[in-house]
This record gives sequence, structure tokens and C-alpha cells, in this order.
Amino acid sequence: MTEMVFGTAPVGAGEPVLPKWWRTIDRWSMSAILLLFGVGLLLGLAASPPLAARNGLDPFYYVQRQAFFGGLSLVVMFAFSMMNPNLVRRLAVLGFFVSFVALMLLPFFGTDFGKGATRWFSLGFASVQPSEFLKPGFVVLAAWLMAASQQVAGPPGKSFSFILAVIIVLLLALQPDFGQACLILFAWAVMYFVAGAPITLLVVVAGMVVVGGLTAYEGSEHFARRIDGFLNPDLDPRTQLGYATNAIIEGGFFGVGVGEGQVKWSLPDAHTDFIIAVAAEEYGLVLVLAIILLYASIVVRSLLRLMRERDPFIRLAGTGLACMFGVQAMINMGVAVRLLPAKGMTLPFVSYGGSSMIAGGILVGMLLAFTRTRPQGQIGDILLRRGP
Repeated sequence: MTEMVFGTAPVGAGEPVLPKWWRTIDRWSMSAILLLFGVGLLLGLAASPPLAARNGLDPFYYVQRQAFFGGLSLVVMFAFSMMNPNLVRRLAVLGFFVSFVALMLLPFFGTDFGKGATRWFSLGFASVQPSEFLKPGFVVLAAWLMAASQQVAGPPGKSFSFILAVIIVLLLALQPDFGQACLILFAWAVMYFVAGAPITLLVVVAGMVVVGGLTAYEGSEHFARRIDGFLNPDLDPRTQLGYATNAIIEGGFFGVGVGEGQVKWSLPDAHTDFIIAVAAEEYGLVLVLAIILLYASIVVRSLLRLMRERDPFIRLAGTGLACMFGVQAMINMGVAVRLLPAKGMTLPFVSYGGSSMIAGGILVGMLLAFTRTRPQGQIGDILLRRGP
């Protein structure tokens, strides 16, 4: 019946998986992701040797680990991009509940690695950050609930998704990890808006964010210290933000030269949170603009393809994933140029980090799966048929 109403595009019977995947995937977005991974390795070669020297390790220890985790991330990305949306949804929901349980156990078994926030499980040979894996699973689950609420006699999915988002935000605030909490709320708000829901709840959420921010400022020394440092007009050049700002200024348009940067010797997080400062100092504004263009192209192309998608679940999930991916990159770079307070958030596919790299592979793999062209009528065709 669906095919009689909406029509289908002809698909070769028994078409092999790989040729079909290659024909339907967004190859431009996939190429941009691979370029980001290459840029991450290039910057890792510059940023991580000083850290390895301080820790008494081989100069390329962290680069090798980044290449290893990046390789795993790409395998995961390709695997998810080949799946159909139903399988992606099942695995995402399962991954969400596993990550949610792990998030609840963090206060009891987690560690802060001396950074003032209990966000990781230490496994000895590596560490795991549950919130990184929670994000893509939450987006898909929330999109499923919202899409179900649009059906006749469907469940109150929008309300369920909001309650779930609030619970997650509270758990993240306990770590504290206000950056990831804001990212979860942002992704939910974008999907809620795209789902056509009333604006009232978004206004309520905005008010809750303001109240929550004021409460966190009064009750969390960690949070207050970062906000005070951000609002202080006199930037201390000996802080991380001071070093990063100076590096960006020194880099100018073309940079000081490969390997000639100094910020990597001063910043303890030069290979993670402030990797863009290393890029700006050694390669200049040219590379920074290229990185921004790569992120923007992935987000914009994904949203344009999703605008033609008929299935509300795919549309909502893809939009949430694309916006979360882009906003996380924007937050990381915004912190480095002091547009935002420090949040401890990595730059997807560029910063060093096992959890963030593999979780990023899962996220973009899901996004590529949702933005594949499918043998179905597009939403524009439906609107034209319903016209006069």
C-alpha cells in the first residue's frame, strides 16, 4: 500500500551490499570525515610529543594510540553506515541503556584523573567516558519517541524524551560535566523543534538552563572558577586560555611553521581540548578555516539530504546527530578563542581520545546511515501530489 501511494525508485534485485552502499552513501561527507581524521593525525604529530616527553614515553606514543583508536573509529563508522535504519535504532537503544547504567555507576566507581570532574572509568590500560557513548544513543532514542508520538494513538513520546533528557542532564551535572549536559539539551531542543512541537516547552527549558546555571555557579567551585575566568576582562597569560589565545595570535594567517609552535610545550591539554590552538599557531588561519569548512560541509550536506527524507524518525534522528556533531566542534573551537568558557570538550575526529574517537565514529556512522538515499518517494514528492 505504501508503494502504491508514494511510489518507489527502481533497485536492482539482489544488488550486492558494497555497491549498493557506495551508490547510496553521501561520499562528500564521508570524504570530509576522513580528511578530519587525517588532520587529527597531522596535528597529533605536532602536539603530543611534548606530553610524551613529560611522561617519559616514546615521542610518538600518543600518535600511535590516536591512530589505533582512529582506525577502530573508522571501522565502526563504516559498519554503522552500511546498516539499515531499523538496525541502527536497535543498536542505538541498546547502547544507550548500557551507557546510562554506566553513567549512574560513575559516582561510585569512576575517577577524575585530577581534573575535578568524575567522568571516566579507569581500566588501567585505557579509560572510558560513558557520556560520549550516551550521546548518539540518546539522540536516536529521543527521535524514536518523538516520531512515535506523531502516530495515531501514539505514546506521549515528546514528554517521555524530555523527562529522559532531564534525568541525563542531572546525572551529568553531578560529575560535574555541564558541557555535555548542554549538548544533550541542545540536541533534544533541536529535535523537539523539528518535530513541530509547541514552543512553550522550549521556553521552559531555557528558563531551567538559566536557573540551573545560577545554581551551579553558587554550588560548584569547579564551575564558578571557569565562569569567573571567562568573564574576567584581564586574561592571565599563564592559564590555558591565555596560552591558547597567544598561540592563535602568533600564528597569524600562515602560521609560524611546522614544528615551530610553542603552545604545545605549555598546554597540558594541547592534544585534546586545545588542539585548534596548535593548528592556528603552526599552520595559521588557513588550516583553521579549512577545518571549519569540513565540519560545516558535513552538517549542511546532512541537513539538506534529511530535508528530502520522508520517514519522521530518520529525519529527527539525523538532524539531532548532525547538529550535535557540529555544535560540539563549535564549542571546542569557541573555547579556544575565548567565545565560550572552558568546557573540556574534544574536537571530533581531530582531538586525541579513545572514547571520543570511537563514539564519534558511531555518531557519524549513524548519520551516514540515515542520510543514505533510499528507494522511496521523497517528502517533496508527497507535498506536490497533495497540492491542487
